[in-house]
Amino acid sequence: MTIRHHELCFGCGQANLFGIQLELEPAGEGRVAGRFFLKQDHQGPPGVGHGGIVATALDEAMALAVHHAGVRALTRRLEVDLLAPARVGSFVSLSAGIAERSRDRLVARAVAEGEPGEVLAEAVGHFVTIKR
Repeated sequence: MTIRHHELCFGCGQANLFGIQLELEPAGEGRVAGRFFLKQDHQGPPGVGHGGIVATALDEAMALAVHHAGVRALTRRLEVDLLAPARVGSFVSLSAGIAERSRDRLVARAVAEGEPGEVLAEAVGHFVTIKR
């Protein structure tokens, strides 16, 4: 079961041809995992994915973990450590989950990997719940 916000979402929407079309599925209690393909249109330096695209993917993965938990929330703060270059023309794997939860706030963590075991980036997201 692929988790999505909506079809035109820049992060997860499969109908958004300009987006990253992130594909995530449930991966256990409060966790999601999946991947996206780093397209030529996503590059910064030649052959390397733009750091903002990697940060967007991490934010989206955490937001989808929160969404999948049935919580309506928005990112308040995003902290990203870019650790290695993500290569254009490759898949980037992501995993994310909720680390802390209170009445009106959540903290999530996410990791992006290239080759198995190659950590490209790590993120912490602080989310604030919104009323329906």
